[in-house]
Amino acid sequence: MAADQRRLDWDERHKGGDFEGDGPNPTLVAGAAGLVPGSALELASGSGTNAVWLAQQGWQTTAVDWSPVGLANGKAKADAAGVAVDWQERDLFEWSPPARSFDLVVIAYLHLPPDERGPVYAHAAAAVAPGGRLLIVGHDRSHGAEGQPGPDPARLFTANEIAAALQASDPELIVERADVVRRVPLPGAGPIDALVVLRRP
Repeated sequence: MAADQRRLDWDERHKGGDFEGDGPNPTLVAGAAGLVPGSALELASGSGTNAVWLAQQGWQTTAVDWSPVGLANGKAKADAAGVAVDWQERDLFEWSPPARSFDLVVIAYLHLPPDERGPVYAHAAAAVAPGGRLLIVGHDRSHGAEGQPGPDPARLFTANEIAAALQASDPELIVERADVVRRVPLPGAGPIDALVVLRRP
């Protein structure tokens, strides 16, 4: 599917209402626990639930997405919460964030085909400043079989796979976490996530 059509499909999805839930993703919250707020970048921010939460925690947050409808929804959330977020409309297939510029870079549930995922994730890693972290959350490859219906299994991954691929492209990165996270403790009862946290010394 052409990128322009995919963007329009996301616009339509965001027009249909907020599908991200009432609060931030709990796996992201667990991954960010204990970090000292600084500058944060969320890529593929959707309708901004996680970006607004980061701003509420004291992060100076930039949220990037290619859907103007999603960004407008996020701005409305930020206004309602009384926090400031820098909303930027960008196509991650054509744009990359400035290198070594953010204390925290977040990607949550950007389930791309592997050939597309590699460059986008590598650009995200390059944006991490010295001492900063890249935090990636996605559905683990076991999610469909053991958790819930979800994205095309070919787009899913394990935390160890993502960590290894990013270290191969940027050997300076240090793996702090590469975990399977079951958001409901019983197999088959809920989402199964992959959580990756990489730090740049």
